[in-house]
Amino acid sequence: MGRTPVTTPESLTFRSDVTVELVKSSASDADVLFAARVSTAGEQSLDELKKDPERSKGLINYLMRDRHGSPFEHNSMTFFVSAPIFVFREFMRHRVGWSYNEESGRYRELEPVFYVPGASRKLVQQGRPGKYVFVEGTPAQHEAVRGTLEESYEQAYAAYQKLLAEGVAREVARSVLPVGLFSSMYATCNARSLMHFLGLRTQHELAKVPSFPQREIEMVGERMEAEWAKLMPLTYAAFNANGRVAP
Repeated sequence: MGRTPVTTPESLTFRSDVTVELVKSSASDADVLFAARVSTAGEQSLDELKKDPERSKGLINYLMRDRHGSPFEHNSMTFFVSAPIFVFREFMRHRVGWSYNEESGRYRELEPVFYVPGASRKLVQQGRPGKYVFVEGTPAQHEAVRGTLEESYEQAYAAYQKLLAEGVAREVARSVLPVGLFSSMYATCNARSLMHFLGLRTQHELAKVPSFPQREIEMVGERMEAEWAKLMPLTYAAFNANGRVAP
């Protein structure tokens, strides 16, 4: 009790982007090669760690093409992600090969940072479920989305602050906050699990299997893909060359 609400419209932050940072990694094309060669070379497969992976890019392509997937699991990447909560709810459908730790609204007061779609975000859904497309919105629709969301966010965060000021526990007060609120997490994966994620959550001209991701989670996927491509360029090239299907 006695806490004074501090929310004003000016204290809220509205974002149309996401943050993805590679914070730790142990991932290289050589990891794929020593794991694959142990089946025929045993302990001599350790020699792959000292050799140039470029000489064995044909093996990496073969493993990808014929979907021998386990050699692509012997690596690790940890990303810091800041995105709207609704992105994380989709993200956590990916369970195999992923580990997550997200900030907690039980243990900290959540910051007033909210998602508002940018001008390039397609707003209008046309067609029936399973056979629809998104098209550009009009300037009036974009303005309606921006204005309505910002007003809603201001009211929701003011209600959150009011409950906290009344001494209500954070884990209860957070119930008034919308899924457009930004959260943050660490997400750890290997190349195989990341490829599966990218196959479902990004659109790409080289993909054999079409995907229809929500744009906001695709934005996260695109940034993760760019970091992974630098770590494992031969594996990344084989992924694209073979239709972006996870092995």
